[in-house]
Amino acid sequence: MIDIDELKREAKKFIRYEKDRKNKIAYLTFDRADSHNATTIGMRQVYADLVFQANIDDDVKVLVIRGAGPHFGTGGDLPEQEEMLSESDQDVSLLHEFGIKDPDVKYPPKNSFRFLHGLTDHYSKARAGCRPLQEFKKISIVEAKGYCYGWHFYQAADADLLVCSDDTLFGHPSFRYAGWGPRLWTWVETIGLRKFSEMLFTGRPFTAKEMDACNFVNSVVPLDRLEQETRKYALACSRSRPTDVVAVQKTFLELYKQHRGEYMGSLLTGFVEGMLPMMKSDSAADVQLGAEVFGKGLNNVVKDLDLEYPPEWRLSRSNRRKP
Repeated sequence: MIDIDELKREAKKFIRYEKDRKNKIAYLTFDRADSHNATTIGMRQVYADLVFQANIDDDVKVLVIRGAGPHFGTGGDLPEQEEMLSESDQDVSLLHEFGIKDPDVKYPPKNSFRFLHGLTDHYSKARAGCRPLQEFKKISIVEAKGYCYGWHFYQAADADLLVCSDDTLFGHPSFRYAGWGPRLWTWVETIGLRKFSEMLFTGRPFTAKEMDACNFVNSVVPLDRLEQETRKYALACSRSRPTDVVAVQKTFLELYKQHRGEYMGSLLTGFVEGMLPMMKSDSAADVQLGAEVFGKGLNNVVKDLDLEYPPEWRLSRSNRRKP
């Protein structure tokens, strides 16, 4: 059994959490730059814990979420999920994803619907670390730069405010390899149906300029001004109405989003993701998450498929420079 406590202890090396008590601003920084800040299971659970903690902490009114190095982040650590996505019939326990370490608890078998759906449904809950910002009753600001993909794209969608550098690329590799991601509802609402349909069906990333035109971001600035711009927004929010007023404002916005179906959208996507084993390829050349991706080597499969797109539609920055 994988020890979730050990995963979280390891994860704390890759997340910095600091407070500016005078201005009531907390800074949560993903610091795994050598892996483009990809989040492990432990990191996502530590993140959820810290957001929950900030929600209660009276020293915090504004939470800024950012990444060390040149990128905000490329999403979840996919190789960590190899056993879960494998087409092998061998049973695998995913109890650590739920924070369970009791050896008396038995995980559903690989050939059951509950094997995958139990987890994808769990991802629709704040404690799993995918949507804690939706329940955050204070002000959240995401500072994006470089890659803002996958799980990090979830956080960008869920934050109250989004400040980004002009080199930021937004998207989800899963649109190419699975077909969906847990924030489908939020992206439709924030990007708009027509443009999000383009992102979903083509799998291409959108630039900061395109996302600004969609009203997805609040401010786009050159990279060397990004930290200053984020600080400007954070200080303005910290000096506005009292934290009690913010909690009322956020409750109003949360009720509005639930009226629009935000949580229903999360649950529905969890159900759809749980059906992934039922999705059949049209041909042997199709690429999707599972044995083929990991069998050939994840990097090789991703690179080869990426190069089949027009240069300006590729996910990788280095590939975008190739003919």
